[in-house]
Amino acid sequence: MIDYNNKVVLVTGAASGIGAALVQAFTARGAQVVCADINADGLQQTVVATGNKAKAITCDLADPNVAEQLIDDVYTEMGRLDLVCSNAGIGFAGKLATTDFSDQRIEKLFEINLFAGLKLGGAYSARLASAGARGRFIVTASENSLSVPNAVRKSRLALYAASKHALLIAMEWFRIEQAEGPLDLHVLMPGAVYTPLIAKGLPDPEQAPPELGLITPARCAEIALNGMDLDLFYIPTHAHIFDDMQPRATEVASALQALGLQPVTN
Repeated sequence: MIDYNNKVVLVTGAASGIGAALVQAFTARGAQVVCADINADGLQQTVVATGNKAKAITCDLADPNVAEQLIDDVYTEMGRLDLVCSNAGIGFAGKLATTDFSDQRIEKLFEINLFAGLKLGGAYSARLASAGARGRFIVTASENSLSVPNAVRKSRLALYAASKHALLIAMEWFRIEQAEGPLDLHVLMPGAVYTPLIAKGLPDPEQAPPELGLITPARCAEIALNGMDLDLFYIPTHAHIFDDMQPRATEVASALQALGLQPVTN
């Protein structure tokens, strides 16, 4: 089990949902937590919920220059940084065939869901390398990173899923780069978590369809910390993610057979 006593942890997207729950979980295990979000009021609520043990930085990760600056700000404020949780994310729904790709919301979607995390990871890795130190970096991706879950097939989440899928692939490449680097890496892949994003369309969580497998942010945070304790790279929160992944593998296997190509086996 990781000892977080007197360790400094940065959590982005900390004003609500999974981020706020992560702050609570790390604080309960003795960490000094820095909370970051664009929502100043929500950040204050998160800090108060910890008994004012956490610190807050209001920032907008949709700004391309903010991620690297945030890492510098935490080092300036705290003197060290032991774990970065790149959790900030936003949603987007719409049919691909009718999407206006000049919509600035799409640019914001990818800046926050994909690029901000990669920038945080790069800036953090550079600071650790220069100091000869070691750290831990976790990003919040999604079960949509790996599949089109049956429970959300009518939700028109193509671009949201694309941003999270890209984040997963980038982190897999980052893991290769970090084989001799200063970072231990993790990818949290939540299924349905009752965050404000879901609450907009589902005011009463009791009305959630069973196949959604809705869990609380606190449960998600518990799984995230457990996954890091176990030093897992992939940290899924729902068992159905495995079944949801199978149709792609089955269809690829069928395509190989149809094309007369022999799958490579170990």
